[in-house]
Amino acid sequence: MFDNLTQRLGRVVKQLRGEARLTETNIQDALREVRLALLEADVALPVVKDFITAVRAKALGAEVASSLTPGQALIGVVHRELAALMGGAAVPLDFATQPPAVMLLAGLQGVGKTTTAAKLARLLRDGKKKVLVVSTDVYRPAAIEQLRTLAAQVNVDWFPSTTDQKPVAIATAALDWARRHYHDVVIVDTAGRLAIDETMMREISDLHAAVRPIETLFVVDAMQGQDAVNTARAFRDALPLTGVILTKLDGDARGGAALSVRHVTGAPIKFVGVAEKIEGLEVFHPERMASRILGMGDVLSLIEEAHRTVDVEEAQKLAKKVKSGKGFDLEDFKAQIGQMRKMGGLSGFMDKLPADLARAAQGATMNEQKIARIEGIINSMTAGERTRPEILKASRKRRVAAGAGATVQEVNQLLAQFEQTQKMMKMVAKGGMQKMLRGMKGAFPGMR
Repeated sequence: MFDNLTQRLGRVVKQLRGEARLTETNIQDALREVRLALLEADVALPVVKDFITAVRAKALGAEVASSLTPGQALIGVVHRELAALMGGAAVPLDFATQPPAVMLLAGLQGVGKTTTAAKLARLLRDGKKKVLVVSTDVYRPAAIEQLRTLAAQVNVDWFPSTTDQKPVAIATAALDWARRHYHDVVIVDTAGRLAIDETMMREISDLHAAVRPIETLFVVDAMQGQDAVNTARAFRDALPLTGVILTKLDGDARGGAALSVRHVTGAPIKFVGVAEKIEGLEVFHPERMASRILGMGDVLSLIEEAHRTVDVEEAQKLAKKVKSGKGFDLEDFKAQIGQMRKMGGLSGFMDKLPADLARAAQGATMNEQKIARIEGIINSMTAGERTRPEILKASRKRRVAAGAGATVQEVNQLLAQFEQTQKMMKMVAKGGMQKMLRGMKGAFPGMR
């Protein structure tokens, strides 16, 4: 995400490299590039104008430390203003009400409300909250069944509803049931339309009045671009929004909606959807996102993700093998790939690294089909072959390939990738981060 914007802003720094200090002239030239970068990223024009005005005022009055170049000084100002534009600081959900706390999800059809309801329920469940989810989308029968399936998947309670019921009746019944069964949170998934209409807005206003949610969360597709601004404005006028959830942020190279929607709604962005999988919802940190846009990476989020998903015991075992430079086998290789998948794949990992380190890995991406293929091949081996892959000669390779439904060539490719990973582990043991990232190109399938 934000690839084009990151590249454009990187050029701004290079343009100022030869300058001795920030002046009105070179700031004007640099901000012209920043303006174009934001417009190309599909940021709303009024937002761009306000942002450029704020940056110009701060940059002209900025004291440039002797250790900074003018480019670095300007990017520092841009970073602070980007973070301010997106809300300044992370805003947590509000639970300051008598339980159950009601959270109403609103938005157009197709933005991912139902999936987001389940993702949010999982996050709250992990936070030790007893959660009930309910669908009031009586126009799309599949939505009710989808939420029931997802609720079971994330292990939270689901309140049944049918298409012959009224949305307000469903929501009030669910709320009453939640009170009697001591739930902490009720998440209400509402109906969406293909476009904003009067009926939809009246219905959701009635729902809001009936359940009086502590959080009214506007769910918007990050890939909508300028349309997201118009939709946000309509929902802001109809509902007292308390927060925004941006979905599909992983699929948008422009990211303009992330920079526009906070400005238009006045409501903070609280979460972002970063993957289709049920774990793909993250707390939104404006300052960290600003760092990612400017190519500085988001190592803090990467560390937090690792803490949530990595098996500590397995990681410690692997660390000992890496430190000694011995004993790293195909079983470890498979486990390593599994841990990476839990963290959103290699592409998700790379997205949070600083731009220079990410480029060192040459834009690596993880192909999920090839990952499954690798796991199948390793599973087709005996325990001895996984521990000592050097014993895999021609006849054994043919047997492994046949067992995995693969070719001998694919088995050979896997063994070559494993050898490169072994080399990479030795580099890590010696503290070579840059070497390790370069080594990733050959260590994992699907990289380019």
